[in-house]
Amino acid sequence: MEVSVYNIKGEDTGRKVTLDESIFGIEPNDHAIYLAVKQFMANRRQGTHKAKERSEVSGSTRKLGRQKGGGGARRGDINSPVLVGGGRVFGPKPRDYSFKLNKKVKTLARKSALSYKAKDNAIIVIEDFTFEAPKTKDFIAVINNLKVSGKKFLMVLPESNKNVYLSARNIKSASVQTVSGLNTYRVLDAGVLVFTEKALEAIDSVLVKKEEA
Repeated sequence: MEVSVYNIKGEDTGRKVTLDESIFGIEPNDHAIYLAVKQFMANRRQGTHKAKERSEVSGSTRKLGRQKGGGGARRGDINSPVLVGGGRVFGPKPRDYSFKLNKKVKTLARKSALSYKAKDNAIIVIEDFTFEAPKTKDFIAVINNLKVSGKKFLMVLPESNKNVYLSARNIKSASVQTVSGLNTYRVLDAGVLVFTEKALEAIDSVLVKKEEA
């Protein structure tokens, strides 16, 4: 699949690049995508939830009434779960929600997500660029020139670029990501993916290398 290369002014440079079929043209595996997104969301959970059980609630341990003959349910002390203010039965405890996922499954999930974007024609390739200083106005101009304003926009760079990142930071619908930090969730969450030429070369080498390993 060939896509045109644009500059930051939104002009077609007349050049084309070929998207690697082994990355952007595979049959997507929905289950691998599900697992990768599930892992990403699980790893973001703090897991700091906590509720006190009856042994942790402050209160006397004196038995409130006799065992039988009261006409109601059996209960012990004031910390009983059947009473208002008592402890909770099997309440949540702090835990780690993260889980392991094989590298090949994660690689397959990323390729599947990228293939979906390629099928939807939601991939744009632009020339490599940088900003002399962080300016949100300049980044907005790039978005407008590429005619992707109003869409959730993810720009993928080959390596960290502080000026570009800071220029996009205050734009709610836009985000900047390096190739090494690109994951399935971020690909699917974006309406449009914008790759620089070097980022496209880098993602080819990264994903193909991981598949071979």
